[in-house]
Amino acid sequence: MKSHRLMLSVVLLSLSTVAFAQSDSQKSFDKLKTLTGSWEGTVTTVPQQSEAMGKPVQISLRGTSMGNALLHEMKMEGRPDDPITMLYLDNDRLLLTHYCDAGNRPRMVGKMTPDGKTVEFDFLDIAGGTEHGHMHHAVFTVIDANHHTEDWTYMMPGDKPVNAHIDLQRVK
Repeated sequence: MKSHRLMLSVVLLSLSTVAFAQSDSQKSFDKLKTLTGSWEGTVTTVPQQSEAMGKPVQISLRGTSMGNALLHEMKMEGRPDDPITMLYLDNDRLLLTHYCDAGNRPRMVGKMTPDGKTVEFDFLDIAGGTEHGHMHHAVFTVIDANHHTEDWTYMMPGDKPVNAHIDLQRVK
């Protein structure tokens, strides 16, 4: 009888540990939530794109929907728009939906790198047309509490990639 109680205790303890363990997607989302705030930086592009290269950028990241989503808004000097990106959990997947000025909405799936500093998003699917190109890849790297980088890959028509690197400092 004692062995059954001991076995039951071990099983219950194991199940409770599994129940409270965070999924990799939740850990990735929590890492991105540390970026909540206002950021400033500059953009570099490869190949060079005159409309973005060296331009100042302001990025705002804020939690919304009772902490279930993270809203990323980007404003760049000389551009009339401010594309937004929503980051959120969908069951056990971390998803990103980018509401692009090209008139489409690509979705990407995110995973944290083994070092725990970078969340990388790979293309999943897209709603809307791609005749003007589409956002295809995104990488968020946390350097420290006041510094992070973002790398975005935009696929031009004909599948020609343009890579944008943004080096950001926390403003508040």
